[in-house]
Amino acid sequence: MSSGYIALEDGTVLAGRSVAAPGIAFGEAVFTTAMTGYQETVTDPSFAGQLVTFTAPMIGNYGVADGRLESPQPWVKGVLMRRCGGVAWAEWLATHGVVALEDVDTRMLVLRIREAGAMRAAVVGDEGELNAAAAIDLIRQQPSMEGQALVSTVSSVAPRRFNDNGRVRVAVVDYGAKASIMRRLQRAGASVTVVPHAASADDLAGYDGVLLSNGPGDPEPLVDEVAAIRDLLGRTSVLGICLGHQLLGLATGHETYKLPFGHRGTNHPVLERATGRVLVTSQNHGFAVAATGDREATYVSLYDGTVEGFDYPELNARSVQFHPEAGPGTHDAWPILERWVEGLQPA
Repeated sequence: MSSGYIALEDGTVLAGRSVAAPGIAFGEAVFTTAMTGYQETVTDPSFAGQLVTFTAPMIGNYGVADGRLESPQPWVKGVLMRRCGGVAWAEWLATHGVVALEDVDTRMLVLRIREAGAMRAAVVGDEGELNAAAAIDLIRQQPSMEGQALVSTVSSVAPRRFNDNGRVRVAVVDYGAKASIMRRLQRAGASVTVVPHAASADDLAGYDGVLLSNGPGDPEPLVDEVAAIRDLLGRTSVLGICLGHQLLGLATGHETYKLPFGHRGTNHPVLERATGRVLVTSQNHGFAVAATGDREATYVSLYDGTVEGFDYPELNARSVQFHPEAGPGTHDAWPILERWVEGLQPA
């Protein structure tokens, strides 16, 4: 292990110890409040381009396993921890080229992000000759997350069948889809085909249902994807998750905006407006759909009142900002995917 640090664009510098790959990683500094699911977090494509701070005091204590992967590789740029709880976890990060630090004052770092918002930053895994002042100069030359269209960097390049033994046929539009989404759809009785982010409405309309997946970056620059969704509405059943929810919002005339520090973790309370029930949900997003007071909003965040879901019966379309596949936890929202698949009719 060697010394390292994280530097933020506002000049904040916090020391740490490098426990994984050497080098420097640039990205957006964010935090997640999940106490478990660290492997699922770093392999979630929605974290592409980000440096993730874990608020739990120890990360890595139950090792790593292929069954916990949300995609074949990590997508985070860097990992910040108070304590690295296992050699296997550190070695796995190093094998995949992820820069990671322990002994970071994560409480101070999270408070800074909450006060100033998610911001550009760099994790330096081995100080070498790059001092903090030079790192901050480089950080300020990096692009902001606003305006970045990242789905093309994480999406499948060709259609692929996940399984072919279901009652109905579902296409998952891959903006950065997590593997647990496909697994939940399969268990619910769907044959699942994963299609690239640029799939056209005509390509998708022949499926019994289309799921618009999660993914990274700013939804606003995804003009072609929004146009395809707008052309698809009313032709088949549509369900959006996370970025898919934001794109459905844009396709139905709403606007999106960047949250100060986002919602990331497995403990976010959401109000189901129709029943008054509160769901504890898994979330990972830095952008949101602007509230318009319209009747279509089905779920609302109890943290900040942001829109957490839509329902358009006349268009046969609905969405949720949170993750009903719950990878990792919690399971309150599991029935959403099952009910959607059960309501699909085979062509």
